Amino acid sequence: MTQISLTAANTLPEDGLAGCFVGRVWLPGDWGGPTPVLVSDDGVFDLLSVSPTLSGLLAMENPAAAAIEGKGVRLGDVEAMLANGAHDNRDSEQPYFLAPADLQALKACGVTFVSSMLERVIEEQAKGDPNKAAEIRNAIGAEIGQSLADIAPGSEEAARVKAVLEERGLWSQYLEVGIGPDAEVFTKSQPMAAVGIGAEIGIHPKSSWNNPEPEIVLAIAPDGRIVGACLGNDVNLRDFEGRSALLLGKAKDNRASCAVGPFIRLFDDGFNLGHVRAMDISLWVSGSDGFELQGSSSIAEISRDLADLATYACGPHNHFPDGLLLFTGTMFAPTEDRDAPGQGFTHHLGDIVTIANPLLGSLTNQINHTDKIPPWTFGVGALLANLSARNLL
Repeated sequence: MTQISLTAANTLPEDGLAGCFVGRVWLPGDWGGPTPVLVSDDGVFDLLSVSPTLSGLLAMENPAAAAIEGKGVRLGDVEAMLANGAHDNRDSEQPYFLAPADLQALKACGVTFVSSMLERVIEEQAKGDPNKAAEIRNAIGAEIGQSLADIAPGSEEAARVKAVLEERGLWSQYLEVGIGPDAEVFTKSQPMAAVGIGAEIGIHPKSSWNNPEPEIVLAIAPDGRIVGACLGNDVNLRDFEGRSALLLGKAKDNRASCAVGPFIRLFDDGFNLGHVRAMDISLWVSGSDGFELQGSSSIAEISRDLADLATYACGPHNHFPDGLLLFTGTMFAPTEDRDAPGQGFTHHLGDIVTIANPLLGSLTNQINHTDKIPPWTFGVGALLANLSARNLL
């Protein structure tokens, strides 16, 4: 199985760490544990004087200013911590980067791009059978294809299109959330369960049709403010969800199926939501069988604005006192055949998946079966016990 190699050159943004980047590091030793950090060109610095948790930092009025002002003890070099971050070559006696999420809720929006919306319709029509996907894809694409691309969700035009498609027997629950008045927001994972750069990511051993979903993840404060962004992989089991939308939890929320990182870039004078709206997200999949897959997702083509998604997830009807990280959806649904003609793409064990953007860096992980990945044991209770033992509460 190919090993992951993490370096500053293949992980950091194109302009280095010129912005304000924060994350979490595991510190070894009797007094060690998860620690919020500022990640900069001159090293990794603890932020414990600001907050013992990253969620606490992101809840502040100006997280970027608080992080810069609260820069504490230098914990080490970025390059060294990245090199120690690969799951298959990690020295537990040295620090390494964790997912930049602790107490925050981990939520996701689905069906926010026309292309992925059509793929969800195909999954539904195929009942989770990849052998039927190509035929249905051609039929649906010819019938409705790009005619949905310019429709504003929830508009009168969307309602008229719905009526027409219902008459033709083509209406779907995925079209409902894609162009209907209500966005899809679901629980992606549990607080403390996200994995970070270099970790294994999990697919269920009973899944035979699955794929990565490269996405922008918004960091949202408890009061609903978007305070930063990072990259995410909303790992998806297409066969499970295709059999029934009621299996969404099984398709999305599994051990190590939520990857975020490498760091959160906080909004400041040089980086804001406008930059995120203009982002292109790249994806590379490299298999030990020699298979290579590349793709991209353009946030400019999203059907619902990022701010609208944040308001829908965290607004008058729902609150998150510890904040949340919100996956915003992807337009990328790989259809390139891998194992057999017409079956499209599915992961193989050992696949290395890299999601990247020039302003946010690269998030690299490796595929394994969920039951082969070490169990998740360090939850909220363990975090509280650890922080208490370190006199940080």
